[in-house]
Amino acid sequence: MPVEPFDISQFPKVELPRFLKIKQNFNPQKIKDIPGEVRAKMEPHMENLEGKRIAIGVGSRGIANIAIITKVVVDRLKEAGAIPFIIPVMGSHGGATPEGQAEMLAGFGITEETMGCPLDPSMDVESIGEIEPGFPISVAKSAHEADGYIIIPRVKPHTNFRGPIESGVLKMLCIGLGKQAGTEQIHTKGFHLFHEVIPQVGVYIAQHTNLLFSLTIVENAYDETYKIETLTKEDVIAMDKEKALLEESKALLASLPFQEFDVLVIEEVGKNISGDGQDPNITGLYIGEHMKEFPKPRFQKSVVFDVTEESHGNALGVGMVDLTTWKLYEKANFNFMYMNTWTNTVVAPVKLPMVLKTSEDALRTAVKFCNNVNPFEHRIVWIKNTLEVSEVIISEPLMAAAKELSHVEIVTEPTELVFADGEPQTDLIGSFQVQA
Repeated sequence: MPVEPFDISQFPKVELPRFLKIKQNFNPQKIKDIPGEVRAKMEPHMENLEGKRIAIGVGSRGIANIAIITKVVVDRLKEAGAIPFIIPVMGSHGGATPEGQAEMLAGFGITEETMGCPLDPSMDVESIGEIEPGFPISVAKSAHEADGYIIIPRVKPHTNFRGPIESGVLKMLCIGLGKQAGTEQIHTKGFHLFHEVIPQVGVYIAQHTNLLFSLTIVENAYDETYKIETLTKEDVIAMDKEKALLEESKALLASLPFQEFDVLVIEEVGKNISGDGQDPNITGLYIGEHMKEFPKPRFQKSVVFDVTEESHGNALGVGMVDLTTWKLYEKANFNFMYMNTWTNTVVAPVKLPMVLKTSEDALRTAVKFCNNVNPFEHRIVWIKNTLEVSEVIISEPLMAAAKELSHVEIVTEPTELVFADGEPQTDLIGSFQVQA
């Protein structure tokens, strides 16, 4: 029997409230001269590099200005007489294949042609020791055999554990630089122990490899480059500077405008957005039981419409929502998704939610599934993705609450939502289309 999407047209039409667009105002501070800032931070560390092969580790996250930053690093190393080359440091992403990881970097504009240097996407690793019997530490062979290496991480709160060190320098060293083999080994401990394992393994790698420095990025709530700091090998081992950057990042973190409503709509998920496809620090859609104690938004149902092109079909995280669409299902690369799960041992993110034919069907079904809410009174918060939560679409029942928030502007008047072939006619970045 052929698989077909569930047809909700056989039931009475589920009515929707009207919608409007709002804008959240966050701290707008950012670096205006990215190339100049990168050069300034690199300058004290450009000695004795003549003729040396230097690896530059770039990850799979959608870091703002990553292609610009990486190109400046390449150029400055060349000026210092070094021979730079780029390596993906993204664990098992891209299906844990050289081709898949190179393709992910290409999606960010990072190729041999654009960067002007070789790209080595090899998945080969080398064991550099163990932190306990039976727990080997692996790093990318391409980095380990180079004369030195640099990484370009972003420091931010992790999506699945809390600690003084979360996502950032040490995590990129042990999970990104460890390729699939090293990442899988670390995940055997479980996310609930990452606050201990990540610092321990990351520091061990920094101590026992030829790390030159980390060009470390912090972004603001608009996902713009807020700060760039160079952490030397000694800084990485001491951890104090990374801890301070994490606290700064937490203070800048974006959030949803409301903490209690009925339906959360996310237009797209993707590995370029977050390791979980969406950032649960914003949505509250955490994976692990150990994260339930932390504050999070409260809502009845959640929907994801699509997966980003940059994610190449890796819709990991879709399993955390209640409903999705046929277009996401058809784009999903289950090999990529299951490779992530094989590596991190967490099954929930790759489970399939209820799959509806169109985005319209998914939205109306989410509304129908909310209990004890009268028609047209559903409170709906609708974001493009968790990297872009400045502009948000909300349903009219939330309008009065939005007017009470000092950091929120009302951008449009409430209007009926228009659909074409089952897809809502909205553009969260441009104008909100209204019914003629």
